[in-house]
Amino acid sequence: MKEDNCLHAALICLAMLYYSHAITTEKLNHARPSLHGHHEKGKEGQVLHRSKRGWVWNQFFVIEEYTGPDPVLVGRLHSDIDSGDGNIKYILSGEGAGIIFVIDDKSGNIHATKTLDREERAQYTLTAQAVDRNTNRPLEPPSEFIVKVQDINDNPPEFLHENYHANVPERSNVGTSVIQVTASDADDPTYGNSAKLVYSILEGQPYFSVEAQTGIIRTALPNMDREAKEEYHVVIQAKDMGGHMGGLSGTTKVTITLTDVNDNPPKFPQSVYQMSVSEAAVPGEEVGRVKAKDPDIGENGLVAYSIIDGDGMDMFEITTDYETQEGVVKLKKLLDFETKKSYSLKVEAANVHIDPKFISNGPFKDTVTVKISVEDADEPPVFLKPSYIFEVQENAASGTVVGKVHAKDPDAANSAIRYSIDRHTDLERYFTINAEDGNIKTIKALDREEIAWHNISVFAVEVHKQHQEAKVPVAIKVVDVNDNAPKFAAAYEAFVCENARSNQQFITISADDKDDSANGPRFIFSLPPEIIHNPNFTLRDNRDNTASVLVRREGFSRQKQDLYLLPIVISDGGLPPMSSTNTLTIRVCGCDSNGSLLSCNAEAYILNAGLSTGALIAILACIVILLVIVVLFVTLKRQKKEPLIVFEEEDVRENIITYDDEGGGEEDTEAFDIATLQNPDGINGFIPRKDIKPEYQYMPRPGLRPAPNSVDVDDFINTRIQEADNDPTAPPYDSIQIYGYEGRGSVAGSLSSLESATTDSDLDYDYLQNWGPRFKKLADLYGSKDTFDDDS
Repeated sequence: MKEDNCLHAALICLAMLYYSHAITTEKLNHARPSLHGHHEKGKEGQVLHRSKRGWVWNQFFVIEEYTGPDPVLVGRLHSDIDSGDGNIKYILSGEGAGIIFVIDDKSGNIHATKTLDREERAQYTLTAQAVDRNTNRPLEPPSEFIVKVQDINDNPPEFLHENYHANVPERSNVGTSVIQVTASDADDPTYGNSAKLVYSILEGQPYFSVEAQTGIIRTALPNMDREAKEEYHVVIQAKDMGGHMGGLSGTTKVTITLTDVNDNPPKFPQSVYQMSVSEAAVPGEEVGRVKAKDPDIGENGLVAYSIIDGDGMDMFEITTDYETQEGVVKLKKLLDFETKKSYSLKVEAANVHIDPKFISNGPFKDTVTVKISVEDADEPPVFLKPSYIFEVQENAASGTVVGKVHAKDPDAANSAIRYSIDRHTDLERYFTINAEDGNIKTIKALDREEIAWHNISVFAVEVHKQHQEAKVPVAIKVVDVNDNAPKFAAAYEAFVCENARSNQQFITISADDKDDSANGPRFIFSLPPEIIHNPNFTLRDNRDNTASVLVRREGFSRQKQDLYLLPIVISDGGLPPMSSTNTLTIRVCGCDSNGSLLSCNAEAYILNAGLSTGALIAILACIVILLVIVVLFVTLKRQKKEPLIVFEEEDVRENIITYDDEGGGEEDTEAFDIATLQNPDGINGFIPRKDIKPEYQYMPRPGLRPAPNSVDVDDFINTRIQEADNDPTAPPYDSIQIYGYEGRGSVAGSLSSLESATTDSDLDYDYLQNWGPRFKKLADLYGSKDTFDDDS
């Protein structure tokens, strides 16, 4: 701190000396003769006028961070016209004027009132002017000057990052560049050594070093091993003032990690591995694992395993598990404990990637011995063959031997074996097997034409260990025997024209045989011996399993005979051969001159010529379905039929009919039609039709209506029928006509009130009193009425 204060004092002294020199220079200028109005000749005779400055001062300086008790004197302004009588007033303006810098308006002295920081602002531009104190008239033109803040070493160096991270390969040579760290100093680099930095290492020796001027960190020791130590922490210092005493400093931490190189070969931790595997293991099953340790990491630590020697190279294989870096020993082939009980392998582990720089550290591989013992397992029986194929002739007698299967116990115990047939594969039970020796026999006769191959399965089970069983497929071929005679290949029906020519071929036939090809073709076609000289037709064997039928004569007639039956004998090529007689139906038909068929007598032929039986059945079925649909439609239509009388308006008021007519009695057949009560329109004798609109209204003809007193009922009914038939407004369907005609001379007489009210005597009901007490009330009612009428 004392050193800093001394430095500040020295700087102040230097500034004051500089200021004194400026004042002296200014006075000398004042002592000089005035240059106002002095003329000089310029180029081409031009006269130049040079004005002498009224005041003179140099650039001012002020030291930053000054903490003295009094304001710092920055400098003094003085004009050559200032005579010292106080009439001149000095004015200061510009950056910081009046706040940071103040001026004595009489003497012109400038002071700094605040502590300045060069790192915040390095200089200030101010403007000075001398004016008359009384009138404020400028005496000198304004002039600018600069106040520079003088730097001191008040800022320590700072690194760009607080912590750095870097990597360098292990076993790098001495001087290998690791990283460059950089610090900065806020002080003025152009003034003194305040910003001159020097780097040094505080922690991290003797492994690393740093260049003093550049900050580059380098390795300092050779063969640094990552496997021994992977991470280093280094502290770097940056100091200003060129590293001299009194300078300020800053530090940063650098974490340096050694990256891996392949400098270590893989090593097995032991020389021999012991493994075991059951003889029942299947190929691909894992037997065991080995691992060679490699301290390197990443691709430098990748290890590949291989079998390079041993008697088990053909029985085992090894693969690499790159996730665990282990060698996986797997079974390659089936083992047999009874054959070989142990194996030996020589396994090698080698690095996948090798760095040529460290090849001298090799070899980068290692070997180990793997011994594998085979464990005995309780194995199921084993058949001598993976499958069996036997043959047996069809129609062989029951008990015929088909073949023999054989299995054995692979274990040392060699248990007895029992055989059986899987009945799921022989549901019809065609075969049986001897449980002790494995002989397969037939139970019933076989038919090749029904089943040509029988595929069954046979079980072999140990006697003392029922859970140990084996299964083998057995295929039994049924050998063909010529036991089927050939027949027509199709249901032939031939047609011959009436005008057919002699020796004309009209059909080609072929044969079919259910037997195997060895007992079938070639087929031989012939006519029976008794008709070999048939006068109508002849047969020609084409020797290609077909035969042609030819016409032997001309002049066939349908009227004489329209159907011929020709027997044909077909023999096969088996030993012994078999034959059959097949009948060919030949119909005589009419043909045109070109031989095209026109018609035949047979009705079946005509139908076939037009439509097939299936087509006819389909057509008939469609017709029946259509008829059923029509019947259903008509039935539904009748059920949903609306009433014949149409009401133009449904109004409840129009449904009430007032009718005062009491009728004309039993003999009145034309009194009132009840239909009028149902349809008001019927009063006028007009009933509208629903289906058609009548062109004119029907008016009943009077001449057709019979007299009420007619006794001829037949005439009455006929008249009504004629009337209905001639009525165009009548419904177009049959209707029920109701006639209330009972004839004349009724014993009961007329009940009509219209006829009984002819005279007053007819209204006398006094006789009701004679009917007994039950009618007394009725007689009183009517009797009182009559009395009332008489009195009136």
